[in-house]
Amino acid sequence: MPFIGNQPADKFLTLEKQVFTTSATDTYSLDREVSSVNDIELFLNNVRQEPTEAYTISGTTLTLASAITASDSMYCIYQGRAVGTQSPASGSVTNDMLAGSIATSKLADGSTFATTNGITEADQWVLTTNTQINGIADLTTNLARETDDSFTQIGTGMTESSGVFTFPSTGFWYISVLGALLCNNGASSYVTVRIQSTTNNSTYTTRANSYASASGSNYYTNSFNEYMFNVTDVSTHKIKFNYEIGVSSRLEAGGTKFTFIRLGDAQ
Repeated sequence: MPFIGNQPADKFLTLEKQVFTTSATDTYSLDREVSSVNDIELFLNNVRQEPTEAYTISGTTLTLASAITASDSMYCIYQGRAVGTQSPASGSVTNDMLAGSIATSKLADGSTFATTNGITEADQWVLTTNTQINGIADLTTNLARETDDSFTQIGTGMTESSGVFTFPSTGFWYISVLGALLCNNGASSYVTVRIQSTTNNSTYTTRANSYASASGSNYYTNSFNEYMFNVTDVSTHKIKFNYEIGVSSRLEAGGTKFTFIRLGDAQ
């Protein structure tokens, strides 16, 4: 059966509002002619006024019970007049109404979307040379970005100088270190490769420290530590790695890895 009457339009309906330029008078002009005082809601200084008692209407002439001043604010909502638009009213769209994504600039909390599978920075470094270690010391040499042909860093990547790692950007960073150890002296041993950070580019504090044990000759083990670092200033917030071992043993190249992943914005 064919449709009878006006074809409905795909529009959003909203009530029309008129804002008045006030002055020292009691008479104002409406943009629309109404038939009753109840056809508008009148607000004076954001307080709704009572129809008939506070104002009357004749055609497009609005008459107040008393004059107001230029410092007052006044507006009305036309109750009997709905305006059809192709766009919803400002502030009326909620997250549940969205079928897809929304522009970054429109995010209420000012967040930004990552550009590469949710991650903007990911980097991994390795110990490049088998290193005999003993006692407690910082790892300061033989450090380089992962050279495995299956690895490709995301973003700018970390920079390193004498064992101190500098971040390419502020953010909330995940850091881990896997220390691979060969106990090659025939005696029982323990090892940790720990994460240390500074927020003043001077004083370092141990942030993650777990020990692994080994005994006998040619015995392999590993130490794993991880840390979440809120980097708010790349000039002061830095990372280095420090080892501690009971007796002289060998830290393995390739298997000893240092991972850095930027998870999001600094907090």
